[in-house]
Amino acid sequence: MFVPSTFAVALLMTILSTICWGSFANTFKGTRNYRFELYYWDYALGIFLIALVLAFTMGSYAGGPKAFLANVHSADDVNLLYAALGGFIFNIANVLLIAGIEIVGLAVAFPISIGIALVEGVVLSYAIQPRGSATLLGLGVLMAVVAVVLVGKAYGALRSGAKAVSRKGVVVCVVSGLLMGVFAPFVTRAMTHGHTLTPYTTAVYLTFGAFVCCFFFNTMLMRRPIVGSPVAAGDYFRAPARYHALGLLGGAIWGLGTVFNFVAASLVGVAISYAIGQASPMVACLWGVFVWKEFRGANARAKGYLAAMFVSYLMALVLIARAYAG
Repeated sequence: MFVPSTFAVALLMTILSTICWGSFANTFKGTRNYRFELYYWDYALGIFLIALVLAFTMGSYAGGPKAFLANVHSADDVNLLYAALGGFIFNIANVLLIAGIEIVGLAVAFPISIGIALVEGVVLSYAIQPRGSATLLGLGVLMAVVAVVLVGKAYGALRSGAKAVSRKGVVVCVVSGLLMGVFAPFVTRAMTHGHTLTPYTTAVYLTFGAFVCCFFFNTMLMRRPIVGSPVAAGDYFRAPARYHALGLLGGAIWGLGTVFNFVAASLVGVAISYAIGQASPMVACLWGVFVWKEFRGANARAKGYLAAMFVSYLMALVLIARAYAG
């Protein structure tokens, strides 16, 4: 299987994962008047399919005991379960994140949800696999917390203008973040204890757990939605083919970033790789502010807070990257 041989390659892969994780939601924004519960079926299928493709290519090209199928047979069953359970939990968090995007927009939902997940996921993952400088990693996480506070300030400043705040949207994002931070320790455990999973096997089982979760959680949301009226299953089949393609593309983008992040973690550790990848709110904010114009008409104070948020996330990225060398 392919794994990075140098820190530079691993860092590049984590940065690419950041871009993928911060960009996938543009495919949902590209749909019009389409319910996120319907979009999510294609998205969940997309993340699983891309994980399989990468497992049978990058994860198997050299053969041997680390190839995907060989690893599935040799790994501890409990590690396969951990990866799938992590995916099940992730899926609930991600559905709520997309719901939050629908309510409050990309530029707000991502920093709140992923910022909380970053702190929780890094702390728990580092406790399981302490690799790199705890001091620098902690400072990086602290800067990420500052970034989350700043985006909250920006949203509050925007509230004083023409837009109204949805408390429900903020609460949904907070719950999403708390759950999102929980899945990383399951991945860490599966990749570091006993007969471990390779990054590619981990990604396949995580995305499979996420897809299975849809039949429980997404179905429940269709009947008792967070936003709007209940959704009929038949609406999925009446949707334009372009919407299904966008859902699959969104899943493929997120799944590609996830595999790259896990592969990089094989060298630098899950805590550091996950932390760099979770700088994705910075990317999402760029899309939300400059492409989707979510802060159109914002006053100077709101724009100042947003600029400070970008700086904070960049500092977090640098500190976390330096943690590996420390």
